[in-house]
Amino acid sequence: MAAYLNFRRTMNRIGRALKRKRPLSLVRIGDGENIVLAQNTVWPMRQVLEQPWAVKANQGLMGVRLPNLQVRDRMVRAIRQATIVGVLPPGDRIIKAPAYLKRPLTDKVFRYYGLKPKLVCHACVNRQMPGKRLFWKTIRNRRLLIVNRDPDRLRQKLERQSRAIRVTETVRLEDAGELPLAMKRIYAARRKFDLALLSCGVNAVILAPWIAGKTGRVAIDFGSAFPDRSAGDRKRNPEARASRLR
Repeated sequence: MAAYLNFRRTMNRIGRALKRKRPLSLVRIGDGENIVLAQNTVWPMRQVLEQPWAVKANQGLMGVRLPNLQVRDRMVRAIRQATIVGVLPPGDRIIKAPAYLKRPLTDKVFRYYGLKPKLVCHACVNRQMPGKRLFWKTIRNRRLLIVNRDPDRLRQKLERQSRAIRVTETVRLEDAGELPLAMKRIYAARRKFDLALLSCGVNAVILAPWIAGKTGRVAIDFGSAFPDRSAGDRKRNPEARASRLR
């Protein structure tokens, strides 16, 4: 049985890894990740490609184009290696996607691949982070790496929050085909950052454990949402329905 980490425990793990200079990776499995993992496994490819998410992906909007079995297989390996895996609770109402694309599909693909993470958290933990003082306390004065299709924009958003936010490296990544170059650049910068914030779609699932393993740093699948710091605590707590995550 996986151990469930609430927000505070998740951040405490991240903070402890940063303090001790130990590798840690956090990946999150939502509807898009489920669809990529379902390719030619629990779903036939035709069903995968019919999904609106897959249609958007093939318009260049999701960081990967389908079919892509290589990305699927790399994601499976990455989930096995990840320190913490974020999953949606049964009956999730936060992610705006059909229910069948959420926890039910996660359970199917995890059973298919025999994925049994030891530590799980809420897949929407990234949405909580910007609104919590503990997050800002944890990352203050840490050297940050940002991976995103427009990293300078995200860098500006972060640095506006506090003078103690130090983005020391940025890497642009828009599509899975750019992963080899992004990995090369990240590895070259391995001594210049302490924490990687990855906002690059499903590619973050692949990158986070790779960064932790290759550089010994902490890497978080940060997602695309970055609300204003002041608004975060007013948003609905995504853990309200998380008591049955595993």
